[in-house]
Amino acid sequence: MGLGSPLDLPVFRAGIGTQLARYPRFRCIQVTKDGQPRWVRAPALNLDDHIIVVPSPPDMVSSDPDTAVEDYVSSLSTAPMDRSRPLWEFHFLDFPTSDAMSTAVIRVHHSLGDGMSLLTLLMASTRSAADPSRLPAMPAPPARSGDIYARPRPPRTAGVLAFIAWLWSFVVLAWHTVVDVTLFVATIAFVRDPHTLFKRDNGGGDGEFPRRKRFVNRSLSLGDVKFLKEALNCTVNDVLVGVTSAALSRYYFRRSGDDNRRKICLRSILLVNIRPTTSLQAYVNMIESSKSNEVKWGNQLGYIILPFHIAMYEDPLEYVRKAKKMVDRKKSSLEVVFTHMLGEVIIKTFGVKAAGVIFRRMISHTTISFSNMIGPAEQVEFYGHQVVSIAPSVYGPPEALTVHYQSYSNTIKVILAVDDEHFPDHGQLLDDFTESLRIIKDGAVRK
Repeated sequence: MGLGSPLDLPVFRAGIGTQLARYPRFRCIQVTKDGQPRWVRAPALNLDDHIIVVPSPPDMVSSDPDTAVEDYVSSLSTAPMDRSRPLWEFHFLDFPTSDAMSTAVIRVHHSLGDGMSLLTLLMASTRSAADPSRLPAMPAPPARSGDIYARPRPPRTAGVLAFIAWLWSFVVLAWHTVVDVTLFVATIAFVRDPHTLFKRDNGGGDGEFPRRKRFVNRSLSLGDVKFLKEALNCTVNDVLVGVTSAALSRYYFRRSGDDNRRKICLRSILLVNIRPTTSLQAYVNMIESSKSNEVKWGNQLGYIILPFHIAMYEDPLEYVRKAKKMVDRKKSSLEVVFTHMLGEVIIKTFGVKAAGVIFRRMISHTTISFSNMIGPAEQVEFYGHQVVSIAPSVYGPPEALTVHYQSYSNTIKVILAVDDEHFPDHGQLLDDFTESLRIIKDGAVRK
């Protein structure tokens, strides 16, 4: 997180100690009992173990502070966490960068929660910058639409054909689910994407020692994304999938020198929150009212294998149209429900280590992972410090490229976790995301 003021460590320390002490999992350590990991309450919570103020390297900070932050965060991707302590840390870099006066790096082990639950906890720890007496305003949860979510029985007056069509929709749902789950299992077993410059040669099988990741980000206009959403009658997620496909296509054909007329179908793992569509604001209110047990912590995720195309289209809107078509097709399937259930069954039957091997195999057989998170609709303060940017990401999975989107106020960040050696030109890749959004928007304006 980029902060709008220099670090006030006593204020941060008091806030962290007061807030996180309310959540049992942040006071627990992992132990192994009967071959299975268990949460056990730590004897004591020593904040000195979890709050690290990073010394500023004078030469690097004065010459290129942005790279100094990048280098430090990147170094954390190969530094193991101390499992004798609760698995979370705050790292503070108290020097100005191009968009912040100081930086807070929060490292949290994924076993504590997924992006949804951790963002909820973060929002419960913030206040509105405009009115610090209240919680920040959150956007309304997106309306879930599609065959999974809307299948009302037609009224009797609708006639026989409408009733037959309603029944047929269940047949289609069942067929799509069988196809998608079969392909998902086949991907774990043997189906893998073709090798392109987005994949490592070795599939990223690095065991307990992940390759170094670099985390880079770029701010995009949320207004432009919403404009495309309305202009093309689709969702924000459709637009972001389309922009990602366009950006990776620009990068691929420029760097590979391949014929622009060639089309390549690759696949991404799309992470989906399977909790009910209760708004983030409702979850935050539960936490504030000491009802945090009603919030589903941990990892409540399902997975979708989403195809996307590397291609150069004359009409840039085609990227979003194809993204919408693919996502709509996936909505007519229960793949996300079955993949979540499959993960639960594997963990309970074979244990966490076996589940980890299977998960890494699934990831290494596809090309990228993709997620999109909704953040506060206004500027927020975090323990008395105004937050100017939020850029979450993840390391550990074996793919060379992970794409996250995070909205905050009137911007949306694209955050890339890239293999430090595989993408030395990551700045150009970020430029491709910016340029792709601009070109697609210009195409919509001309239409």
